[in-house]
Amino acid sequence: MNLPAYFLADLPREAELSATMISEACQALKRNRDQHLSRRSTDGLIGVLSALAESWLDADYPFRQLALKLGPGVTGFSTATLGGGLDAFFGRVTADNLRILLQQELGHSGRLDQFVATFSEHKAQRTALATGPRLLVHFAAGNLPCPTLMSIVLGLLARSGQFVKCASGAALLPRLFAHSLYQVEPKLAACLEIAEWKGGRLDLEQALYLEADCVTATGRDETLAGIRRHLPAQTRFLAYGHRVSFGYLAREVLSSYGAKKIAALAAADVAAWDQQGCLSPHLFYVEQGGAVSPELFAEMLAAELAKREATEPRGEITVTEAVAIASRRALYETRAAASPETRQWQSQGSTAWTVVYEADPRFQLSCLNRFVYVKAVGGLTEAVQAAEPVRGQVSTVGLATSGEKAEMIATEWARWGATRVCAVGQMQNPPLTWRHDGRPSLGDLVIWTDWEQ
Repeated sequence: MNLPAYFLADLPREAELSATMISEACQALKRNRDQHLSRRSTDGLIGVLSALAESWLDADYPFRQLALKLGPGVTGFSTATLGGGLDAFFGRVTADNLRILLQQELGHSGRLDQFVATFSEHKAQRTALATGPRLLVHFAAGNLPCPTLMSIVLGLLARSGQFVKCASGAALLPRLFAHSLYQVEPKLAACLEIAEWKGGRLDLEQALYLEADCVTATGRDETLAGIRRHLPAQTRFLAYGHRVSFGYLAREVLSSYGAKKIAALAAADVAAWDQQGCLSPHLFYVEQGGAVSPELFAEMLAAELAKREATEPRGEITVTEAVAIASRRALYETRAAASPETRQWQSQGSTAWTVVYEADPRFQLSCLNRFVYVKAVGGLTEAVQAAEPVRGQVSTVGLATSGEKAEMIATEWARWGATRVCAVGQMQNPPLTWRHDGRPSLGDLVIWTDWEQ
């Protein structure tokens, strides 16, 4: 399939972008948004998005086939990992889920169409209308494609013209999604621009800042601070910085059968997107005192990661990443030889996966690419204390516990600062209604108008 040059990301690599080109693209997006998107009905947009998602789930869909053909070479993910990630994302983009999202975020699914009232607003003789930004600019992270696709979906629901600035080399999936939208709704796709360039082009970025009504950015904290410094005072900024995640396994569920099942679910969390996202677990805290010890659970997890590698191999990594894994393996091999409180399991002949068991509960950041820790803890209090170094930076806690303890443990992690608690096995598969970093994903984009009657 030869893609026509509808978007800036379609231009040849040797094409040089200029600030003038960026400004003109932004102005065209605003005009197109006013003409083709601002008056579209919510039901109509939901129909387009849910139908498009169904197409992406079809194995014969040309854009999906192209993504799976070109994706491994561009993104570094294997075909199996990429296909599984696309299935998980587009499987959530259904008409029902989009309506539930609107109801959750705005209180009424018709809030973007007209003035409407909830029951309490009606009693107060008040209605409200939500309006998205005229031009929404996204600075997308380069590690995972699906968050960028979700940003585009949210922007369309908000009736915003959108300029998506991708990291260098990360535009393939957003670009293919934009082309798939163009194929079915060219006027909607005309409200969307996809571009990529290497960071540091302040001339291009300044052109975006001057045109944007709202800017979203995902990336390192230093990158976000740099954007914030250059934004005009009146431009809204929604920043999603560095976050980490981990799992917590209670002793009650660690029977011989239960532990093996949980190990398979934990391996799925580690393998998803090769542990590259903020939702990927760096480690699992495992309570002592169960039928299966934390050390034995680590061995089970290693066996499950070996099975995963056979069916969903890890993608290619850089020499730097491989050296980091090899160096860390060597460190823990030395520790394991000197102390029974450390053990290590690893793929043979490759850096495909690594499991390190430590009795020391202190939180440890993984070097990623399916390198995970298992830490023994006496109970919840010890785990909370051990995780203190990353307090305020935690996105997701994956939980495996019995029903009677689940609410107590989830409440403790929530009050400690985790913004999402889910079952182990679902850490990289949040619902469409997930509140990113504990904030309303669609609700953050809109401006409200109250009509007091």
